[in-house]
Amino acid sequence: MDINKKEIIEKFARSEGDTGSPEVQIALLTARIAMLNEHLASHHKDFHSRRGLLKMVGQRRNLLNYLKETDIERYRAILAKLELRK
Repeated sequence: MDINKKEIIEKFARSEGDTGSPEVQIALLTARIAMLNEHLASHHKDFHSRRGLLKMVGQRRNLLNYLKETDIERYRAILAKLELRK
């Protein structure tokens, strides 16, 4: 699986040229997390990548918590779009 950053940014951007909104950051992290999960399925002893995965999951969790506190509707929308459990 290869992530296409441009497509993800265009899909989740709130306005033209938006690359830093929480929605975009969460979507990019989700794509990278999925890619690393596939990698770790076949390389189960790769502990350095596992640590990076855990850091990304924590970063995504913090962004989701921020979005939940500031705008609950945007939070629910991003959960639905990315099909994340919460």
